[in-house]
Amino acid sequence: MPVTRHLPTDEARTLISMVREFCDEQMRPVVDDAEAQARFPRDVFAHLGELGLLSLPAPEEHGGGGQPYEVYLQVIEEIASAWMSVAVGVSVHSLTCNPLVAFGTDDQRRMFLPAMLDGSTLGAYCLSEPDAGSDVAAISTSATRDGDGYRLDGTKAWISHAGHADFYTVFARTSADGPRGLSCFHVPADTPGLVFAPPERKMGLDCDTVGQVVLDGVRVPVTQRIGDEGQGMTIALSALDSGRLGIAAAATGLAQAALDVAVEYAGQRHQFGRRISEFQGLAFLLADMEAAVTTARATYLHAARLKDAGLPMSKEASVAKLVATDAAMRVTTDAVQVLGGVGYTKAYPAERYMREAKVTQIFEGTNQIQRLVISRHLVGR
Repeated sequence: MPVTRHLPTDEARTLISMVREFCDEQMRPVVDDAEAQARFPRDVFAHLGELGLLSLPAPEEHGGGGQPYEVYLQVIEEIASAWMSVAVGVSVHSLTCNPLVAFGTDDQRRMFLPAMLDGSTLGAYCLSEPDAGSDVAAISTSATRDGDGYRLDGTKAWISHAGHADFYTVFARTSADGPRGLSCFHVPADTPGLVFAPPERKMGLDCDTVGQVVLDGVRVPVTQRIGDEGQGMTIALSALDSGRLGIAAAATGLAQAALDVAVEYAGQRHQFGRRISEFQGLAFLLADMEAAVTTARATYLHAARLKDAGLPMSKEASVAKLVATDAAMRVTTDAVQVLGGVGYTKAYPAERYMREAKVTQIFEGTNQIQRLVISRHLVGR
């Protein structure tokens, strides 16, 4: 059922209505078949770009939508309620654009941002490596100065859109100075030396193609370094807080979809001469699911409003990511339980929602890392 939202402007209300219409007409009718075939939804991303939905949080002066995060994240949630893989892709694309928006030069923004923000190009965020996931400082991909540019060598892992993206935001080591030795680069997909491994075989989000990106002597000019040498960690962390909010919103949309399936089924299924929703044990389970979804939405909106106000929100972003993704795992699991035997079959999407929810507790920083971030804010370490 449609979520009742308190939105800040008439423009935002119109935007959400447009997104819901697009989800109903263009995504819900095809999502089951696309996920079954693991078909990358490039056409959907192109349509979202045409509607201006891939540029919402970017400033208007750079060609973006100029929408507050409070609105952008609710768009992500609406998309996730229809097609989780696409919502994750929209969040990833926003993550890849953030370094240029926040740290790029005027020349770089003029050269790259228009195509990045209008949806004609799609990005991938290359931070993680086989031996450097949560420990970003352990990145070993190197960027060696080579004349008027850099030579990039190394392997990035778990990269959404690998092999499908038009550009890659790559973090590589320009010195051995630990976290201060990382730098950020804009690498077009047709750059020689960029190689893509076969996609990972995953338990869910089959339309979100994920794989390794191998950089074998990839040469980029200095003009494609984003920010200063050694500024990569700052750039990565500034984007990750926003990325965690994107995943929190997507997880909330996924949980809402699972709740909707469970409520509809419980209202139609009869046992012992009654609708199963009339049995208190099941009705209370649905109530707990609703409470979890509502709590998840409140936590990410709180963090978003802090961000929009220019206030610190790193702790709150971690809280939102932790609460929303744990809620998604719990609510999708309970949805399968409400549906009983058919919930375990592919006749209903509940089992897919459950499989998709699991990874939300892992990417953009595992929930154990979120607890570490939160606790350090609390005790001042």
